Amino acid sequence: MKKFLTIWTGELISSIGSGMTAFALAVYVFQMTGSVSYVSLVTLLAYMPTILLSPIGGVLADRYDRRLLMIIGDLCSGLGLAYILWQIQFGSFKMFPILAGVTFNAVFVALLEPSYKATVTDLLTEEEFAKASGMVQIAGNAKYLISPALAGLLLGITDIRLILLIDICTVVVTVLTTSIVRNTISKPVIKEGRGFIIEMKDGLSIIKGNQRVVALIVIMALVCFFVGFVQTLAGPMLLAITDAKTVGIVESVCAVGMLVGSLWIGLVGIHKNYSTILCVAGIFCGLFVALAGVNRNLIFTAGSIFLFFVTLPFINTCADVLVRVSIPNEVQGRVWGIISLLTQSGMVLAYILCGVLSDYIFEPMLAEGGLLADSVGRIIGSGEGRGIGFLLILSGIGMIIAILTTGRNKVGGVHVSEIVEK
Repeated sequence: MKKFLTIWTGELISSIGSGMTAFALAVYVFQMTGSVSYVSLVTLLAYMPTILLSPIGGVLADRYDRRLLMIIGDLCSGLGLAYILWQIQFGSFKMFPILAGVTFNAVFVALLEPSYKATVTDLLTEEEFAKASGMVQIAGNAKYLISPALAGLLLGITDIRLILLIDICTVVVTVLTTSIVRNTISKPVIKEGRGFIIEMKDGLSIIKGNQRVVALIVIMALVCFFVGFVQTLAGPMLLAITDAKTVGIVESVCAVGMLVGSLWIGLVGIHKNYSTILCVAGIFCGLFVALAGVNRNLIFTAGSIFLFFVTLPFINTCADVLVRVSIPNEVQGRVWGIISLLTQSGMVLAYILCGVLSDYIFEPMLAEGGLLADSVGRIIGSGEGRGIGFLLILSGIGMIIAILTTGRNKVGGVHVSEIVEK
């Protein structure tokens, strides 16, 4: 556990830095363009290369030294941040450098993430998986817990350049902690590869042969789709009623919900009924998404988003443990890469759709005098940000329907209620 905690500390610091950059870029782009579509495009390119290349990163994680791959991924991803900083420092505002920088960063994160997930299995026993999953989520969720408030405060006194510089410095810390652990454990034997395509096909065959994992992938892809709407739209919706500093503080306070859920799992643990807990948490997740879009009241909206964040660690932990105990360790790198591609494709689709839906359909319909201003607008209000609110309501309802439908029907030959925990 000590070695895991060392790597975890580095990932926690890195997560805070990357979260600050993500928040600052979203605010920077939205304030410069006034377009949710551009914000969603930046978010899309920050994730899509990672998702598409995860299967390749997974094959490499099974074939080579996983800790070394993490180091290379961290160092090279930092170059994308350095490019954005250089362009902002010496150039004028242009979208291309930002899009190119976040894309380059995401390409090398694809090398990092499968190795990190497989490293957890390398360093821990099966009995420690659930608690470790809670801790991993705390580190991953620090980008929502701490980063928005820090970035919002810094943007009030400086600009995005300092935040980018801080993020670059966190890369150095992560590389050092990973190197420390790598030097204290035996180096893995480099395995002779049989070709990327063949090994990815092997991983896909392993997934297809495990109906529990197939069912989980379907559920998580649906959850990721609707969570993608929340991630992209919550900031612009709040910016319609308050300033960037307040939005940063609100987002950090709301994200404490993830800390609450993750700490509960890390301290108490989940020992059985993983599939049931996953489905119940998914239903409540959708309910709180819908409530977040109901009105302009900042406290009510923040409370709904807070409760939404509480549910996410339970969904993620249950899915994580069920997959981890179902797949042999020696192939977990490629399997996690393929699972990331399949499940997070739902999030990529959400990033593609939500900006266009918001800017060109829902916001105009809920604007003053818009098509729905005298109907739906009488209930949830009309004007700037209300189209986004209505889109969140529909997203939450969609998530509930998806979970109920998946739970009622057989997915990949396995009814959700029949998934047997180890």
